[in-house]
Amino acid sequence: MSDVIVIEPGRQELNYWRDLWRYRELFYVLAWRDVAVRYKQTVIGAAWAIIRPFLTMVVFTVIFGRIAKLPSDGSVPYPLMVFAGMLPWTFFSTALSDASGSLIGNANLISKIYFPRLIVPTATVVVAFVDFLVSFVILVGMMAWYRFLPGWNIVFLPLFVVFAAIASIGPALWVTALNVKYRDFRYVVPFIVQLGLYVSPVGFSSNVVPDQWRLLYSLNPMVAVIDGFRWCLLGGQSVLFLPGVAIGAAIAAFFLWFGIRRFRRTEASFADLI
Repeated sequence: MSDVIVIEPGRQELNYWRDLWRYRELFYVLAWRDVAVRYKQTVIGAAWAIIRPFLTMVVFTVIFGRIAKLPSDGSVPYPLMVFAGMLPWTFFSTALSDASGSLIGNANLISKIYFPRLIVPTATVVVAFVDFLVSFVILVGMMAWYRFLPGWNIVFLPLFVVFAAIASIGPALWVTALNVKYRDFRYVVPFIVQLGLYVSPVGFSSNVVPDQWRLLYSLNPMVAVIDGFRWCLLGGQSVLFLPGVAIGAAIAAFFLWFGIRRFRRTEASFADLI
């Protein structure tokens, strides 16, 4: 008896997500390759993950802490507060920047074989996470220098790391899809990252924002992520604005859905456009 092929409506989408699991080894290979390129046989690769947030912390401490004399969170040293905010922001900006050009950088691979293209930009997030871990070691050293110990809030830090990853992946997928179709969009990404650095509470505490503007300010999901990191690492010194966290989580979830949706809608044309 010959085999019968049954075609069912709606199976294509289900098979796509199954293929993501089937091609998980390709995800590991691409992620490891990107990490190796960043760190292997180079000094600046590993040093850049330390120099960039550290120098930004110094600049923000001088401008906002010394010149503008903005308050810190409680008795937390201003450099420590800034660096705690730099961790998730650097994670977000690195993931967005690296993912935006990932498909074009893998043009030969995409044009020759089939695999879920979603693997390529999400693999670059691993590099951003490795940079995050390197910078986190510096934060631990700073906390030891200032003799500042985290409280019980630290147990929620993995939850906010996931929050930061979700907030990064959604916009990264959307920008990646746009960059394939509109090549000049790669010049817009650095501007977006630079603008976001100053409108997010990286160099200052979000507590300086007037109460009547807190909910509107929380429409930026990175506000909730940064506040969450500071609350976890700095304990009760940093107050967590729960309505803002809820709004930020909802916005991040929406952008994750929207980013995947836009990416999937344009994925079939990637090989032709590249």
